[in-house]
Order: sequence, then structure tokens, then C-alpha cells
Amino acid sequence: MMMLRFALSQGLVFQLFLTSVVAAVSSPKCRSQPGDASFPTSDQLAAFNSSVDGRLINVVPSAKFCMALPGGCPDAEWQSGIFRDNIPGSMLQVNWEQDYDANPPSLCFRNSTNCGQGDVPIFGVNATTAAHIQAGVRFAQAHNLRVAVKASGHDLLGRSTAKNSLLLWTRNFQNITFHESFQVGGINMGSAVTVGSGVGMHTLYLAAKTQGKIFVGAIASTAVAAGGYIQGAGHSVISPTFGLAADNALEFQIVIANGSLATANEVSNPDLFWALRGGGAGSWGVIISATFRVFPTFDAIHHITTIILNSTEDVSTVSTLHAQHIFDMDLLHPSQFLSWAATPPTFTGLIETYFPNTSIAAANASLAPFLNAVSELGFSFEISINQSNINDILISKTLDDQAGGEGVLGSRLLSDGVYRQNATAIGAAYKALLDGGIISITECLVAGGQVSRNANISSAVTPKWRTAKTHVFIAVQFFDSTTPDEVETILEDMTHSQVPILGALAGPGGGSYSNEADVREPDFQTTFFGPNFGRLSEIKKKYDPEDLFIVGAGVGSEC
Repeated sequence: MMMLRFALSQGLVFQLFLTSVVAAVSSPKCRSQPGDASFPTSDQLAAFNSSVDGRLINVVPSAKFCMALPGGCPDAEWQSGIFRDNIPGSMLQVNWEQDYDANPPSLCFRNSTNCGQGDVPIFGVNATTAAHIQAGVRFAQAHNLRVAVKASGHDLLGRSTAKNSLLLWTRNFQNITFHESFQVGGINMGSAVTVGSGVGMHTLYLAAKTQGKIFVGAIASTAVAAGGYIQGAGHSVISPTFGLAADNALEFQIVIANGSLATANEVSNPDLFWALRGGGAGSWGVIISATFRVFPTFDAIHHITTIILNSTEDVSTVSTLHAQHIFDMDLLHPSQFLSWAATPPTFTGLIETYFPNTSIAAANASLAPFLNAVSELGFSFEISINQSNINDILISKTLDDQAGGEGVLGSRLLSDGVYRQNATAIGAAYKALLDGGIISITECLVAGGQVSRNANISSAVTPKWRTAKTHVFIAVQFFDSTTPDEVETILEDMTHSQVPILGALAGPGGGSYSNEADVREPDFQTTFFGPNFGRLSEIKKKYDPEDLFIVGAGVGSEC
């Protein structure tokens, strides 16, 4: 059914593009805009379309795309990450498709009567080969076009879209190849998998299960393993056991700014390989595929505790207890996700803990001190436990992604020392955040263990990951009816009032996971990249001297 709803011919889509480009609204940018003398002509676009085998497509906001479908997009589709993955101009969160700053604002929502193009590319290459991407990069360079690189739009900072740009869409790169002994420079790197940059996590977990393997991946259906996830470092439920995704990368095939297809590993282009592992999403080129280590699969315990509280004071109390007991589980190397959601008039807490190669008795024993302390204060909770193969657990957790909403994030990495020395400050901070309008707080125990032990790996991952205990991110939402002025107030509040509460916890020079963060970070150079930023800037100048690949809060965007 889904395939039928997307069955537009490439030729028809290209004709729609030729019509729409005339109506595109110009904006003052350094790159060529529709209406500029340097913008490609219809004849040039037609020739380019032929050079990419007719894969040039029109790109419109997701709401406008849905308006053209029979019956539109019902909620089940609009809110499905998998469905939106098939829409060229769609982002997981709709706010990144909007241009709230234009005069007048250029917006397109489901109930819009007059859709603007917003911050959505105006045309794109629906690539099926690396040659298509190479042609797109060369065309963009020749005509001074801005580019946007996207697989699925699962980008919580809006870096996969750009106003009046050429989209390079990699979702068709679905190859998956497992290797028993992957070679780099004649050295056997062990078991590995090579993955196209369109492969989502759910698909890859399914494939890995058939091989008896597991890889360091995210809990998200449409996030791709060989894309922004790994470039940002990539945390996982198995990171305490195997490290970050970037720690396990062995090689990349990537189209760089001069249009060539480069191999990046420890032998070929090692500086680029260094940058691609933690140096930020979208800044280095278009990844065609990535190869990373895989490990023998194993059984795990998925332990879930649900607690409903009546006040932010209660949230503070339970969060303080949790911080005091967070080290109780260390010998078992679990990951854990504690989330608080404002569900007026209550607050819902969900604590999901993943124990590798552990018995139910051992898992329960490690959580008992915390849960007993919670119970002694009179708070009740519910527990569910699932023991299964880790692939099956992650397959069930990545069936789809909640999508189609509007909101932004902010985050900080919190060190061991914060928990050991000032647990009460964590509870107080969570109370202040919820009192200040934050709708959810998620504390991810995905560091420590092998993440810390991998400090000797030479990569662009910020050193703050190596001393972190948790990654904590906060979220705020808004709606189609929220005015652009109100959106700006919300964004400013996140950057200058809410994130600083986490910043005070982390301490001076605190770090952040750049894939789940505030794109408006005032000093993103330090917060996202730390002491690595200088070297990253030099590598950027070498491989992308004209800044073709520029994204929000990415290397080069500070200029």
C-alpha cells in the first residue's frame, strides 16, 4: 500500500520541479538562489537530470506532499517515521521544514491553505548509485548551490534540510554485507558489516540476527547506522559493553566536495577517517557506506520500571535517589534510560535497563537498593522484565519512530563526579527544568565501561564522552498554531534558560552529544567538539575548502 502511494514516475516529478522552481522564493544567501544569474537554467537542469539517469526530483514540504495524495496523510502515516522516510522533503520533526525567520514566514502545515517552501530543498537527486551523488556534488559546485544530505530525515537538529538547496538523498543505498575477517591495510580487523547509508537500524538489527551478530546501534527505526549517527559518535544500549558506534568504525566510502569517491580508514585518508568518527554530522561529504565491527549476539535482560508521581518535588526526590544509586549496577555493565514526562496533572517516570549476559536474579539484585529506597518513601511502581536475545529486544524497540511533531532538544554529558559528589543537585535541576516548562527529561546511562576504556582511540569524539557517566537531554514542544514569534521565544528560552541548568550541573566546559542537542549552542565548538575543534577545522579546509557541506553547529558554520 505504501509503495503505491509513492508511485510517481521520475519524469513526472521532474516536470513538477521545472514548474515549481519558477515560483521559489529567493533569500539572501552566499549560495545561488532561484532568480540569480548563476542559478542553473532549465536546459542545464534537464542535462543534469539526464546525467543522473532521470533521478532529479521535485522536493516539497511533507504537508504539501500529503496534500497531493488521495485522502491526504492520516495520523497513522503522518506520525510514522517509516512513512515519512519515503517523502523527499520530510523531516522527522516538522519544525525543521519551516522558515520561521522569513518575512513573511514560509510555513507549511497539514491545515495550511497556502504552503510555503520553508527550509526544504527545492530539488534533489534520488540517488541509487555513488555516481549519482558524485554528479550531484559536481553540479552543486559548478553552480554554487547549497546542498542538503539526507537519508531518512531522522535529524533532531535540522541539519538534513536547507532552504533553496539541492538534496542528495541516500535512502536507496540499502546494501548490507557481513565479513568474517575485514581487512584494512592487510590487517585483519575481525568480524564486520558494511552498510549502505540508507539502511535504518531496524533493518540492520534484523539482518544481524540472521548472522548471529550484533552491532553498536541506536534505539530508532529510521536513524541510519552509516550517517549522522556515527559521525556524531553514536551511543547505544550496548555502549557500556562495546563502546560508542564511532569507536567501532573501520572504514567509510564517502563522496567528498571535489566529487571524488574516497575511502577513509586508518591507512587511506586517515585524517578524514579521524574526523568522520565524532566530528559531527553533515560536514565532511556524503557517506555511501560504512564498515564497522560486529560482535557475537547474546541474551539480555530488559527491565522496565514505571512510576507515576504527583509533583516536581516528588520527581526531584526520586531522581536524587536514582543518582545516589546509579553505581549499584556497574559490575553488570548495563545501559539505562530514565525518562520523566510531564503528563498533567502527573509526571510519568520510565526506567528501562538493559543488562547484557545477566541473570534475572542478578539484574533484580542490582536494582533492589534503589527500588527499595523509592518504596520506603511511599512511592509505588510497576515492573516488567523480558529476557531475550538482544537483537530481538532491539528489533521490538525499533518498529517505528514517533514523528510529525514539533520541538527542540538540549543536552549535556554528566561525569562520574557529578553523581558521586552532588546527587541532590541532579534532583533539584530536574525539578527546575520541569517547573520551567520542559516536557521531558531523558537520562541515558550509555557511557562508562568500554566508552571510558576507549579513551586511547584516536578519533574526533569529544573527550567528555570518556569521563561521562550519562548523557542527559531535555525537550520542549510547540505546535502548528504556535506563532513564529512564540517559537522564537521558546527556542531562546531553551538556549539561554533551560540548557544552562544542565550546564551548571556539568560544570565549566561541559560537553554534549551533538546528535541530541541544541543547534543554537552558543559555543558549540567547545560543547560538541572540545579540544578537537582546531584539528577538525584544518581537515575541513583540506577536504572541503569552499564549505560545500555546511550544517547548523557543524565545523565551518562558525565562519
